Amino acid sequence: MVDTPGKITLWQIEIFVASAEERSITAAARRLGASASAVSQQLTNLETSLGTPLLNRGERPMPLTPAGEAFLQRAQTILNEAAEAVSELTLQDMAARVRLRLGVVEDFDADVTPSLLMSLSETMPRAQFLLETGASHRLLDQLEARGLDVAIAAEPNDLSGIWDVLPLLHEPFVVVAPKRAVRDEAKIIETLRQMPLIQYTSRHVMGRQISAHLARTRLPLSHRFELDSYHAIMAMVAKGEGWSILTPLGVLRAKRFLDRVETFPLPFEPLSRTISLVARKDSVADMPERIAETVRPLIQSEIVDFCLHKMPWLKGQMEVLN
Repeated sequence: MVDTPGKITLWQIEIFVASAEERSITAAARRLGASASAVSQQLTNLETSLGTPLLNRGERPMPLTPAGEAFLQRAQTILNEAAEAVSELTLQDMAARVRLRLGVVEDFDADVTPSLLMSLSETMPRAQFLLETGASHRLLDQLEARGLDVAIAAEPNDLSGIWDVLPLLHEPFVVVAPKRAVRDEAKIIETLRQMPLIQYTSRHVMGRQISAHLARTRLPLSHRFELDSYHAIMAMVAKGEGWSILTPLGVLRAKRFLDRVETFPLPFEPLSRTISLVARKDSVADMPERIAETVRPLIQSEIVDFCLHKMPWLKGQMEVLN
């Protein structure tokens, strides 16, 4: 390929993005089906055109320079715009060529995410999927920084008008207590006061929601443990070390403890959250709607139906949103 000096090509941008994500010229070349020397030369040409180094090739793994960090966001947008333009002009189908960077809340890891990826890969056979899982606030931060195209996350209350927000799931927060610890549900508050609260970490948005809600109830509840692991919390509750407040999704993440715990509605003012699909308006055409249509039946079959079977009292409180 012959490049005109001083000109930036789409191929150079694709090489730069691959190198930035792989943190290795060799790995980027393997991913793109090119030679390492060709990738290195194209990066040099791009840096010459821009007048600044983008990658520190002397370190392993290869980090971005400050200029590279700034250019990466633009480069990813350019690649997506190019893919969309080609599809609109030729195939009239964005899904045929899109490179989709998808963030999914870690609560969906085991039950929904694998099925979602398989379904999307069948309907979009030429698409490339880059998946990021994690806590909701981290995914939304990456979405805002243009590191992701679409995120499925617990929706905060302060999303501005630049976002498309498609609600997927509504779920309440619930009490999780050791098996048979609550003998009289009418006296559940008195029972819980006699056990320590094992609290979900306030370093995450969900933990701060729980802490703020408990503060509003003005109940004198003390806690010794503040954990960021659903499995650790459920294990401690199952051993009778205390009780906790989680969502049904959180309980489901540690389902092996289900036969050793019991769940109840909050015995004070209810608290709930919404899991939504979030994308920047007009950034990936109709892709958010298509993903939402794919994931909603999976949430119903893989999560809601199971939770309602195990916790029938959730009917009407936990539901897929259309």
